[in-house]
Amino acid sequence: MATAITQITYKYKIESAEAVGNIFADIVSVFTFIFLVVAGREQIAILKSFIDELIYGLSDSAKAFLIILLTDMFVGFHSTYGWEVILENTLRHFGLPENRNFIYLFISTVPVILDSIFKYWIFRFIFRRFVTFLKIILINLV
Repeated sequence: MATAITQITYKYKIESAEAVGNIFADIVSVFTFIFLVVAGREQIAILKSFIDELIYGLSDSAKAFLIILLTDMFVGFHSTYGWEVILENTLRHFGLPENRNFIYLFISTVPVILDSIFKYWIFRFIFRRFVTFLKIILINLV
């Protein structure tokens, strides 16, 4: 009985030490990232221009496909298991207990909110373009 208690105590000490180590590693990573962003502004500008050129070079249908793919991947109804894995690993990374109620509540609300935001953003952008297109047609008709 005493050896079982000692083993359990040792196991949780190791898990707690790993969680604290993970938090310090995350803090160091964030500071390193901030330093690299501040110190490498020229390289980031080059990278940003490359990504802009790559994205703006795509056709509208390719852009629409990428938007649909990314939104369905993260907020689609089939991504429930993916969210569950991400949340469990994140909680485990920080040494927090895996609470099924929290995970299911998160999965049932956050992807729906994100989906609504994406749809609002897309329809707002399309409506703005569509109104401009209608104005051009009306001006040409008159």
